[in-house]
Amino acid sequence: MNYCQQQVGLREKCGVYGVYNTGDISMGSAAYLALFSMQHRGQDGAGIASTDGKTVRYHKDLGLVGDVFDAQTLKMFDKQKIAVGHVRYATSADAHAVLSVQPIVMHSKDGFLAICHNGHIVNGPALSASLRDKGVLLQSDVDSEILLHLIARRMEVGLEQAIIGMMQVVYGSYALTIMNREKLVGVRDPWGIRPLCIGKVGNSYMLASESCTFDALGGVFIRDVAPGEIVTIDESGLHSVQGKVVAEHMCVFEYVYFARADSTMCGAGVYGARYRAGQLLAKNHPVEADMVAGVPESALPSAIGYADASGIPYGQALLKNPYVGRTFIQPSQIVRENTVRLKLTPLAEQVRGKRIVLVDDSIVRGTTTIKLVETLRQAGAKEVHMRISSPPVKYPCHFGINTPNAGQLIGSKLKVEGVRKLLGADSLEYLDLDMLTSSVYDENGNGPKGFCTACFDGNYPMDLKKCKRKGC
Repeated sequence: MNYCQQQVGLREKCGVYGVYNTGDISMGSAAYLALFSMQHRGQDGAGIASTDGKTVRYHKDLGLVGDVFDAQTLKMFDKQKIAVGHVRYATSADAHAVLSVQPIVMHSKDGFLAICHNGHIVNGPALSASLRDKGVLLQSDVDSEILLHLIARRMEVGLEQAIIGMMQVVYGSYALTIMNREKLVGVRDPWGIRPLCIGKVGNSYMLASESCTFDALGGVFIRDVAPGEIVTIDESGLHSVQGKVVAEHMCVFEYVYFARADSTMCGAGVYGARYRAGQLLAKNHPVEADMVAGVPESALPSAIGYADASGIPYGQALLKNPYVGRTFIQPSQIVRENTVRLKLTPLAEQVRGKRIVLVDDSIVRGTTTIKLVETLRQAGAKEVHMRISSPPVKYPCHFGINTPNAGQLIGSKLKVEGVRKLLGADSLEYLDLDMLTSSVYDENGNGPKGFCTACFDGNYPMDLKKCKRKGC
C-alpha cells in the first residue's frame, strides 16, 4: 500500500503485547523489541505498563517507539514480573491526545488493572453513556477505558469471569492484553476479527498481535488465541477458558496489507498468502509486458508471485525513501501533492521503454496511484498496467481500521473502467474476493475458518444498526 493510503486511507489501529516473566528475559529490552517489531501497526503512540507483583509502573507517550523510550526509561521495567505494551494509530481527531495512549491503568479497591486494546467497539458510545448514567467518570473516549470499567465493575467474581461478563455486552473487535498483580490475560473477540497469538521465550510466556514479535525476541510461536478465548498466564502456567462463541470472521485485510510478511496468522503465513494472491492475479488477469514490479513494501510478495506465474521478469521500478515516514510534515499544498514523489521515486533506467505491470495491494482514494502511474510514464515507461491483489474497497470498516467513508472510496463511486481512466493506466484488474480468500490457505489448508470481508462486499459480521444501540 502506498504512502497516501497510510496517511489518509486504510490504517490499522494498534498492536498489543504481554509477557509473564519467569526470569528468562530482561523485561525492558523485551518490551521495547516487541513494540518495535509491531511498529507497522501503530506509529502515533506507545506505552508499557509492568508490575513486580505489588505495584504498577508505566510509561507512555506520543510518537514512535524509539522516541518514547530511551535506555534509562527502559531500566524501570527490568526486574518486573508482568508487562503489557501497546503501539497505536489514531484518527485525526485524537492523534495528539496523550490520555488516549495505552496501556490504560485503573486503580480500585481490588488493586490495579492495566489494559491494551487493538480493535474498535461498535457500541462504544452506547456503553459510554450507560456507564456515565451509572456514575462512572470516564477520562477519555477511548474504547479501552470502557472495556476496563466493564471488567472492573464485575471483579467480585474474579478476573476471567468478569471478562466473560464484559463479552456479553460488547460488540465489535478486540484483541486485549490485561494484567493485574498476579496474572497476564489475553482475550480475543468472539468473532476473531483482530489477531492475537501466544509465544514463549525460554520459560516465559508472551502474547502479541503477530508472531513476528516472538521471532524478534528469539522465541517460538505456540498458537493463536481462538475467537472468544480467554488465556490466563500466572505462576502455575497457562490456562484457558472459552468465553462467548461466534463464527470466526478474521479480518482478511491483515493478510492483504497490515500484518508483517514474516508473520503467521491462524496457521497461514502472510508472505505465502500474498504470493499466492499474486499468482492468481497473473493467471486470471494476464497481460503482455516486459517487467513486473511491486509498490513497496506490502505488495512485493504479490508482485513476485505475479512474475513467477506469468513468466514476466520481476524488477524494481520504484525506490522507497526510508526517511519519509508518517510523521513527515506537509506545510503546503505543493508538498502534499508531491509526497508520493518524495516517498517513492522511479528507477528510470529500469522502466524506460518498457511495458510495466505494477502490482499494489489495494486502492483506496486513488490519488496516490494516479501519481505513481504518472511518475512511471514520466520516467519513460511505455505502458503501465495496474494489478491489484485484492478487490475494490467499497465500504468503511467499523472494526479497527481507519477507512474513509464510502463516498471517498474510489471503488464505491466508479466501476473498474472508470477507475482505470482516472488513474491513467493502460489496464486495471483486481483480484476477486473468492480468489483473495482462497489465496490465504496454504497447501495444507491452514487458515482461518472464516473472514470479515466487509470492506469489499459490505457483509459485516454483525448487525451494525442494532449493535450500536446496545448499552450495559
